[in-house]
Amino acid sequence: MRRPHPRLLAPAVVLLLATACGTERADPSGGVGAAGPAPRAAVTDPPVDGVRITSVTIPTASPTPSASPGLVHADPLPGDSGVFAAYQVTNDGDEAMTYTVHFDFTTDTGAVMADKKVTVAAVQPGRSTSGTVRLGVLAPGASPVTRVKVAEVTKVPADEAPAETGACPSSGVRLWADDGDAAMGLRVVGLHLQNCGKRDYALDGYPELSLLDDDREPVEGVRILRGGAAVASGTGFDDPPGPLVLKPGESALSGLVWRNTTQAGTAVNVPYVRVLAKPGAAPVTVTPGLDLGTTGKLGVGAWKRADR
Repeated sequence: MRRPHPRLLAPAVVLLLATACGTERADPSGGVGAAGPAPRAAVTDPPVDGVRITSVTIPTASPTPSASPGLVHADPLPGDSGVFAAYQVTNDGDEAMTYTVHFDFTTDTGAVMADKKVTVAAVQPGRSTSGTVRLGVLAPGASPVTRVKVAEVTKVPADEAPAETGACPSSGVRLWADDGDAAMGLRVVGLHLQNCGKRDYALDGYPELSLLDDDREPVEGVRILRGGAAVASGTGFDDPPGPLVLKPGESALSGLVWRNTTQAGTAVNVPYVRVLAKPGAAPVTVTPGLDLGTTGKLGVGAWKRADR
């Protein structure tokens, strides 16, 4: 079961790209593990969709901290909590996948003090990639973090992964979804498109959407309606479509609009949305986590030039 959409409820999620393999090493400058590589006890929690935490480092001021299975104690860097976890992503499928992983940093009682998001790009079939995720600076007054867990994993084919940064895709455009906004049960997520190529890119109309479940199979019974006003007015995605030409470096914006109202019937959650910027465009699969409730509808705005 997917947890409530954290990107809508807490937009200030930290993004860390983990595209290279490796493990945390000693810091000769006197930071974490400065006295030498710290021994790491194995963490035995089972993997979540191919992602598992292999060790957790928790700082302590005590010179002789008590032993905790799966934890390593070290002095934190100045201004930093010093809490981090090593993880491993294993692709047991038959195609390269890009993973987005949410890690929860929690107290002993399970209260979440921070949610960190890691994107691990293009993990090849049968291969594993390792990395670390850091808590960073803990908010003033927050309770001590003692545990790290894998809270949610989404994965999309590597050739359909969103590309907000990095090398320009072969299509010549980037397409990604933002963290969205929520108020009184109304959800709005922006779809961003940037022409990162060398030629003009023409748009005229609405992005084409396919709604997919956890197995990336089609979701039935949801109407995709044109214009945000089909769900709610004042979302900024009510304008009719019109021709738009993006020169290299220019951007366009569309949006997904829905309500999470739940009445009679079974609530529908849609983890994946495959997007075509226009007919014939290369597909991009985004993960907005549509909690559609029992409304059975999703509004999509026409492409418009993004504000500069």
